[in-house]
Amino acid sequence: MAGLRAGGALAVDSAMSRVLGRSEDDPQSEFARREAQRFAEELGRLKGTYVKIGQMLALFGEHFLPPVLVDALRDLSDATEPLHWDALESFVRGSLGPVFDELEIDPEAIAAASLAQVHLAKIRDTGEWICIKVQYPGLAQMIDSDFDAVVKMLVLARWVKSGRDLDSWMQSLRTHLHNEIDYQREARLTREMGARVAGLELDGVRYHVPELYPRYCSGEVLAMEYIEGYSVIDADVAGLSQARRNALARAMLELFFYELYDWGVLQTDPNFGNYLLRLDDRRKKHAHDELALLDFGSVLDCSEDFLYHLRHTIAASQREDVPAIVDGLIGLGCLQPDASEEGRKMFADFCLHLLEPLRPVDKLPAEYLNERGEYCWGRSRLMKRAGKQAAASAASRHFTPPSRDFALIARKLTGVFNFIAVLDAQFNACDMIEAHVAAWQEREQRGKRP
Repeated sequence: MAGLRAGGALAVDSAMSRVLGRSEDDPQSEFARREAQRFAEELGRLKGTYVKIGQMLALFGEHFLPPVLVDALRDLSDATEPLHWDALESFVRGSLGPVFDELEIDPEAIAAASLAQVHLAKIRDTGEWICIKVQYPGLAQMIDSDFDAVVKMLVLARWVKSGRDLDSWMQSLRTHLHNEIDYQREARLTREMGARVAGLELDGVRYHVPELYPRYCSGEVLAMEYIEGYSVIDADVAGLSQARRNALARAMLELFFYELYDWGVLQTDPNFGNYLLRLDDRRKKHAHDELALLDFGSVLDCSEDFLYHLRHTIAASQREDVPAIVDGLIGLGCLQPDASEEGRKMFADFCLHLLEPLRPVDKLPAEYLNERGEYCWGRSRLMKRAGKQAAASAASRHFTPPSRDFALIARKLTGVFNFIAVLDAQFNACDMIEAHVAAWQEREQRGKRP
């Protein structure tokens, strides 16, 4: 019904646009904005996987959806009312089996989202508190049918046209969501990441991955260490010394470089809620803080071919080698081999713009440097500037929708840079990236992969 209603309204809007001499996708169209809002509200009303699908469309839909719809979908909130424990208790008992009685589970959820909710639980024998993430009942069985319903809504509403490109993107999103509810996969990735970051430290900041409690894990329940900490947007974090905020920001950026250059596995959901800061005495100028990594449901295990082209593109951007950047983008599927010179320049310019903070100090824009010549991540408003350039690129006839993997990496990089900007960090990152690039190039020359 939502699809048919929106489709009818948009057909009228299209006719009116032609009469008034406007483009059919005129962003000022009141019809389009109203129907986009109705469409998003309908997904919100349906809740559950529909909300999650809408959020994914908001994140990646700019590659194949009208901007007015993407804007409306961004208003979908992931925060939902938790299910009452009475509606979950038998499901969790059935999932955990006999060990369910070893836990005293607080019936009040401490967090709830579109796919799961989190409860505190006490292990009766030890008195230790842990947290359990409970997937909503029947979710795995509903994903495919819900995806099909959303695609039908999009087509009926004339937001998209059926075709190979749409089918490819939707299949990618479907696979991505199936991965997010695969708790056995998430448990494995959590253990692997914990092993990778053990012992790593940068500028006094350590990394921490919550310990899993396999005895209380199942296909629908994840049990892990309960961690207390601060969100990056917390006022107490903003009150830390500049040196400590810089150290936390550098630790986040270094983690991205490790994922890209050393491990080949990237956590692609940089939502602020997926990180906690465990702080030392907040009055100290320098301290031993900790960056806690909480969620590994959205992890991309990159192919060697994809990683090579991505690393190659970043290294070429550091050298401002436009032909090499273009080669990398073609390898990533973001440019066709027969792309025009205008198209090649447009995409290369975007890469150079997005990677601005990684440049050598003499190549950084002077207006974004402090008196010590350090890049001011918050002042630069890089993501806003890059977003405008991306929108202009997407509107160009030279635009080629990128692969899902590249879109996920772009999402990751955007999240990392936003995290650093929120900390209002001030530091230069050229030496950090150059060290990783040099180590990678040396491995390539030896014919060894990380």
